[in-house]
Amino acid sequence: MVTIKNYSLHENAEGRKYVSLELIGDVEMIVSKQTGRFYATVKKCVISSSFDEITAKLMLGRNIPGTIIKKECEPYPYTLAGTGEVVSLTHKYEYIPE
Repeated sequence: MVTIKNYSLHENAEGRKYVSLELIGDVEMIVSKQTGRFYATVKKCVISSSFDEITAKLMLGRNIPGTIIKKECEPYPYTLAGTGEVVSLTHKYEYIPE
């Protein structure tokens, strides 16, 4: 199961507005490579929707069947939120319905 955590409003190149949904998966326990200690994390991804903003608000907190997987991709730059450092990532997270 995944949970609809948040939504965002966007506008495409043609000027049409749409809503994307932020999905989060179940909590996972990961061992830190630096400290060897466990920490809790969740996989997150964003998908497009056909919802308007009112419907998106109603969907917050809902569980939907499926999972979020890590998928390899071409390298792309990513800015770390805490430090502003730009790193190169070779994976993205993707929602897979049941």
